[in-house]
Amino acid sequence: MTDHISYPPLNTPKQVADGVWIVDAAPVHAGGIPLPIRMTVLRLAGGELLLHSPIPYRPSLQRALEALGRIEHFVAPSVGHWMFLRDWQAACPNAVTWAVPGLADRGQVRRSGVRIDAELTDRPPRVWADEIDQVLVTGPVFKEVCLFHRPSRTLLLTDLVINLEGDLLPVGPRTLARLLGIVAPDGKAPLYLRLLLRTNHRAAKEAAWRLVAFNPDRVIFTHGQWFNRDATRQLRRSLSWLLGTTGLERRLPEFSGSHVAPPRTSTLLVGAALVSVLVVFVVGRRRRR
Repeated sequence: MTDHISYPPLNTPKQVADGVWIVDAAPVHAGGIPLPIRMTVLRLAGGELLLHSPIPYRPSLQRALEALGRIEHFVAPSVGHWMFLRDWQAACPNAVTWAVPGLADRGQVRRSGVRIDAELTDRPPRVWADEIDQVLVTGPVFKEVCLFHRPSRTLLLTDLVINLEGDLLPVGPRTLARLLGIVAPDGKAPLYLRLLLRTNHRAAKEAAWRLVAFNPDRVIFTHGQWFNRDATRQLRRSLSWLLGTTGLERRLPEFSGSHVAPPRTSTLLVGAALVSVLVVFVVGRRRRR
């Protein structure tokens, strides 16, 4: 059992700001590493709830959330954070499911029966545009949409920062997590994801500057110890592989989603990234035997 690496109480909404709750769940296993998972819940001005990166469905959790507001929006914020949607959709059939571009076209998603109602881009949909800003981060085979809740100054990420507590991990997974660069207090995007995003470096760096420019009071992400204090500084540190280690206070360049240059892929970097993914997969299989 690895439940001890999560953050109890589990499957229970915990308020962290006005209109913002987190719900931690038992870990999942990915590539040989147990990953604690977390859903964030935002209550919009009209009282409706937005569930960011839903965790496994439980009737008791649904009841607890409905005591806070109406469940009207599910967000699948990255290519890997949709796995638990089907049960939530069955329980809340009138809720709208939003996802990163292209998720609905993936074979695994189609076979799962998960319904995608609309895609999220750099521009927030009208339904929450007055409260939430969005930044879309893209690379080969990877997309993540980051949400900034303006009323609470809360930034929501998924895999762009993973910050596992090494002391809670078994020795083998801890070593692998350190190799991937996802152990607190130095957690960041895992190595293979950093390599993939470097193939789209200009656009990814622009997106990172936009995230820092929000100057969030807190940064909540799906895996590990989130940034509850000195959040902007910690975010800069975690994104320094994109931003660089100096000049972090420079003026944010103008951004227009329509003017971002198309990604320039590097065969070498993509190959290295795929090798990293393969290594993680192979190590994970060996440890499970």
